[in-house]
Amino acid sequence: QVQLVESGGGLVQAGGSLRLSCAASGRSSSSYAMGWFRQAPGKEREFVAAISWIGGNTGYADSVKGRFTISRDRAKNTVYLQMNSLKPEDTAIYYCAAGAASTIATILHRVSEYSYWGQGTQVTVSS
Repeated sequence: QVQLVESGGGLVQAGGSLRLSCAASGRSSSSYAMGWFRQAPGKEREFVAAISWIGGNTGYADSVKGRFTISRDRAKNTVYLQMNSLKPEDTAIYYCAAGAASTIATILHRVSEYSYWGQGTQVTVSS
């Protein structure tokens, strides 16, 4: 079992920045590929960013590319999502997820590929 706890959400004006953190604990929690997803009211959960087990590979949704950066500190078992130039359309609940990947370099993009999820943290961007 892996437990994930997100933090760092809040209310920010358009153009501002936030950094989300996801602390992982549990058996072999540092050996998973990690991802961030978000879900706005009335919409499906969507992929935001992902990072491989070792952290060398990353992937981003087109809507956040160039504005968001995912990183991980394996010593701290923590994954971060640095969000810059925030827009009102970034408003959503952001979820951290962990999934078993086939290789240390694999990144996962689909909701179905992740086995463990955090409780989510609200991000609200005002115009």
